[in-house]
Amino acid sequence: MGELSSQEPLLLKKENEFNYLKKIPLLVSSTIKGIMWAIFIAWAAFFFVLPTEFGRELQHKTIRATNGTLFGTTGSTFLLFSFPVFMIAFLGIIRLVLSGEDEPQVKKTAKGPKFRLWTFPVLVDGPFGVVTATEMIGVILFSVYIVWAVIMYTIQNVDLLSLFDAHGMKEKSALLLELTGLRFGFIGLICLAFLFLPVARGSVLLRAIDIPFEHATRYHVWLGHLTMALFTLHGLFYVIGWAMRGRLVEELVDWKNVGVANLPGVISLAAGLLMWVTSLPGLRRKNFELFFYTHQLYVVFVVFLALHVGDFIFMMAGAGIFLFMLDRFLRFFQSRKTVDILSATCFPCGTVELVISKPANLDYNALGWIFLQIRELSWLQWHPFSVSSSPLDGKQHLAILIKVLGDWTEKLKGNILNLSVEQSETEPLLQHNRKITASVEGPYGHESPYHLTYENLILVAGGIGISPFLAILSDILHHINDGKPCLSRNILIVWAIKNSDELPLLDTVDMEAICPLFSDKLNLELQTFVTRESQPPLEEGKTPKAMQPSISPGFKGCRMSGLVGTGNIVWSGLYVVVSTIGLVITTASLNIFYVNPFNVYYWWYKGLLLIGCMAASILIFGGLVIALWHLWERKTSSKEEPEDDTKKVDILQHQNEASLPKSFGEARFVNNIRYGQRPDFQEIFGSHAKSWGSVDIGVIVCGPPTLQTSVAKECRRQNLQRRGHQAIFHFNSHSFDL
Repeated sequence: MGELSSQEPLLLKKENEFNYLKKIPLLVSSTIKGIMWAIFIAWAAFFFVLPTEFGRELQHKTIRATNGTLFGTTGSTFLLFSFPVFMIAFLGIIRLVLSGEDEPQVKKTAKGPKFRLWTFPVLVDGPFGVVTATEMIGVILFSVYIVWAVIMYTIQNVDLLSLFDAHGMKEKSALLLELTGLRFGFIGLICLAFLFLPVARGSVLLRAIDIPFEHATRYHVWLGHLTMALFTLHGLFYVIGWAMRGRLVEELVDWKNVGVANLPGVISLAAGLLMWVTSLPGLRRKNFELFFYTHQLYVVFVVFLALHVGDFIFMMAGAGIFLFMLDRFLRFFQSRKTVDILSATCFPCGTVELVISKPANLDYNALGWIFLQIRELSWLQWHPFSVSSSPLDGKQHLAILIKVLGDWTEKLKGNILNLSVEQSETEPLLQHNRKITASVEGPYGHESPYHLTYENLILVAGGIGISPFLAILSDILHHINDGKPCLSRNILIVWAIKNSDELPLLDTVDMEAICPLFSDKLNLELQTFVTRESQPPLEEGKTPKAMQPSISPGFKGCRMSGLVGTGNIVWSGLYVVVSTIGLVITTASLNIFYVNPFNVYYWWYKGLLLIGCMAASILIFGGLVIALWHLWERKTSSKEEPEDDTKKVDILQHQNEASLPKSFGEARFVNNIRYGQRPDFQEIFGSHAKSWGSVDIGVIVCGPPTLQTSVAKECRRQNLQRRGHQAIFHFNSHSFDL
């Protein structure tokens, strides 16, 4: 291992050191990225200056500039609060389109390891989980803004008291409470502007800044708690103030035509509180279905919020909500299509492998995710699973591993086992593919395969967390064998499992078949810790075999739909741009032909009309793009070389037979199985840091929060105690926690 680690990185090409040529000069791409950052910084800075006199004057100037125009005050709010988000999204689309679909840029890093803010864990314990330095900066900025805004608005509220005809301490206190509630509501709207951005799974905005959905979900959770806390304070201060004035019931049911309508606000807040309470960690884990179903109240929350505040105030958060609506509408079309399950395999440890058909033009990342629905089990439940196959394993299928842990997964396994019992020699299982009807949303995940950019990798898995690492391993081996960009040359896999019957999962990747003599090109070491068995099974070296795979020779050509935001960037970009232009056209037309001629001025009604314009623009303009996209996808798929169904099944059968467990002694890599032990990360990381020298070590962990915390803590400790020319550990989490 020492000799190989001193050689040049695997497949390193001297001409460009993996700095692969793109369709546009790097300067242009960097310029666009710089403009995106400039717009975002200016947008964020505007929020900070808004509570000041300068910020208020800027807002008033913009409102005066748009008064009397076609869009009026709503237009000024759009320009200040929503337009920057759309501009960043549009520039991101341009950057992604011009970058093309070439091989990702995988370049050798500068001499010597370097710290990276986004991979350096700062907090490893606490309510936020593992927080990197970049995430910590975001948390601090939000916290500073909240404190700053509260202080500034409190000072303004005290000054405003003199302008009101309030007599007596009680009336002044009630007025101050109401003004404070107003300010909390405004700050909550600022947070709401960010809230929906992370949960637009296939958003081009997330693709442009390369934030995968599983990470963005955490930010949505953090923002959700903050937003609802602010809105709760908003409502609470008003309720107390109204109660002090003796007008509580009267104010709660009030529905003004001009000004803020209270009753819709009460309904919106009630829906938000239900979502918030059921999303709290303890309740969510005990009853996930309750959390899932109550979260559909976001429709009530958004619609009644628009009725509560009117169109121009609602537009403060309009961009994020509109992008989420775009994503949700596209997901609806993708999820309607049923998908062929090409094979189903049950492992003795209670894990199911499904191989799903997909179109050749739908790309995905080895670090990708899909959401799966099995209609025989539930029409409403969608469950996320990381892919366990490399996109280079085959253009027309992907695989996932599903651990049987709850009712839904138990029923899925039962269905497969029942079908296997019914199988006969003359009637292959799933021949008509009617008893397991699957729909898929995705794939989602990182825009770039960052696992290929590390020369040294440590992959830490807990149980079924090995699934994405099987995909990574397969992906790296394919890149090595095909001569594609890949820096990896040292890989350590640390796998903690409860029982030895999980060991056959490793054999779903036939490494020798993918890359013959791979051990001559790659240092691969596996350390497996079987925590609930003190010694090997009696027949050591013999591992349980998986059941014969359930193959569907009756393949009907039902592949995953390519109508997904993470799919073809040209079409997904057109979908966003055309729908946004459609929103402007729809709103302008409504103002020209209805609002202005008929002097419509009710705030709540104009808020409802704005929601209607959003929906109509997506339905009409976005729907047109989706229809054309679908036709293009069908035409492209028809040009793909048709595969004989029997041949497809034979290939899958051969792959599964080839991956049946072998003796670990025959493996061409180091594999240490330790029974009755847990990983000692201090010893593991320390020894490999010394062995690999002064290098960047990418650490990817997939497993429960306790495992992520342990690994992050050790990465931080190693980095903080680093002396001289020692390795730097870069923490990356690949876990979907809800």
